[in-house]
Amino acid sequence: MKSNFLGLRSLIYPAKNLETSKAWWTNVLGTEPYFDSDGYVGFNVGGYEIGLNSWSSELHGPITYIGVVDIEAAITELLSNGATQLSGPIDVGEGILLADFQSPQGEVFGVIQNPHFKLSQNG
Repeated sequence: MKSNFLGLRSLIYPAKNLETSKAWWTNVLGTEPYFDSDGYVGFNVGGYEIGLNSWSSELHGPITYIGVVDIEAAITELLSNGATQLSGPIDVGEGILLADFQSPQGEVFGVIQNPHFKLSQNG
């Protein structure tokens, strides 16, 4: 059976002020975001994503997202294995879907279905 899980894709930070955070990361990374919406900004860094979001600004740290082929199947699989769904799926635009979970042991992580993801040859 082929796994629905594809590997690490994104590290997404909660941003209390999305515009200020976007400006800082643009300066540090030396590139404009490839994705920029009212609630989410994404930077392509070597084929992986550093993201900023405004909807989870109450969180204190980033969430690592694992790429999935089918987010609904991933949700079903994670729940059947004892994970707790914290949010989502959230459509951040352009067909990109996110959902956040906590494992039975307490680790917080997410899954992302991103039809636009392409691993960089340099990454």
